[in-house]
Amino acid sequence: MADLLSVIYGRKSVRSFKDGDKAIPKETLNAIIKAAFAAPSAVNLQPWHFIIIDKRDILNALGDGLPYAKMLYNVSTAIIVCADTQISELYWEVDCAAATQNILLSVEAFGLGAVWTAVYPEEERISFVQKLLNLPENIIPLNVIPIGYPKGENKAKDKYKAQKVHVNGWR
Repeated sequence: MADLLSVIYGRKSVRSFKDGDKAIPKETLNAIIKAAFAAPSAVNLQPWHFIIIDKRDILNALGDGLPYAKMLYNVSTAIIVCADTQISELYWEVDCAAATQNILLSVEAFGLGAVWTAVYPEEERISFVQKLLNLPENIIPLNVIPIGYPKGENKAKDKYKAQKVHVNGWR
């Protein structure tokens, strides 16, 4: 595995995939999910749930119903990051975002590609995913993360902006 800063600086959103029928190894998926559980959460409530989708009909249905997740047609796996709002009403969004970042970094470390496709806060998308996957009302999907083998060369963007760094206050 690559060193941490290389993974962080190299992380990119991959939207084009090849080998859509090639499965992600179970050991790799387990390591990615374990990294998600290592994320920080407010008061350590860990309100997250992770749904691994590897059935073609469900991936295609998600692709049909989510406007910015058409790449699901070309991957063998997706992870849906959800929150139990009965566990955390106030901080579940940031907790699940931290877990999502760990997933995205882990995917990068394994040489795979992924992209965060938003479900929350769009009520129509939330309802669609809840119905499709038979989720209880208190389980809110934050995003769907297609994971696969990148097609072509994807390059990370240098997003550093010195003017947004402040020391000891605002300017």
